[in-house]
Amino acid sequence: MAESQNRTGGAVDPHQSKQYHSKVIPGKDGDLIVEGPVPAPTLRSLVFHQGLKAFRPADRQQQALIRIAELPEGRIIAARRSQLVVGYVTFLYPDPLERWAEGNMGDLLELGAVEVAAPYRHSGLAKALLEVAFRDPAMENYIVISTEYYWHWDLEETGLDIWEYRDVMKKVMGSAGMEVYPTDDPEIAAHPANMLMARIGNRVPPESVERFHRLRFTLPPQ
Repeated sequence: MAESQNRTGGAVDPHQSKQYHSKVIPGKDGDLIVEGPVPAPTLRSLVFHQGLKAFRPADRQQQALIRIAELPEGRIIAARRSQLVVGYVTFLYPDPLERWAEGNMGDLLELGAVEVAAPYRHSGLAKALLEVAFRDPAMENYIVISTEYYWHWDLEETGLDIWEYRDVMKKVMGSAGMEVYPTDDPEIAAHPANMLMARIGNRVPPESVERFHRLRFTLPPQ
């Protein structure tokens, strides 16, 4: 994870307040609450569904999300039924080892993960998580990227092939205004199903937009 105090490239103050928003999704087994950004102490008090295991076992993923929530720029949007978290989306600065950190941009965030436990899929929950995330007006100050790699996709559980899953991801991310951008990043270029998606907030300065476009390709020194 990037150290936020080292980010000097953008005009955004990474310590700015995070505006809480929520949405209730009625269900026959009880309401789902989609809310955030959720602070670290609240995340500690919740229980993570065992189906949240795309990246690591649920209890370890809970600890990873707590660490993200403790970062000045970190944002966790969660979906829960009572005290049980059944889905989440994360935002933080790109890993310092990734190309996307090379611009040292204070106004570029990475949508690090969006995950919904299998029993709660097909209910529009992923779209609801993104909707709540981008209700915060502060998100208009950021370029938000998402690096989509097919090897992270739950093809076995969904029964979809790579291209069907890719279409689903495009629709889910597109619901929040994210678009596919070309790039020569080696990991994304490793398979044609992989993709870079991004949403450029309407208050991002032109110089940051230009810096992002330069990051997408390996360019000779200017």
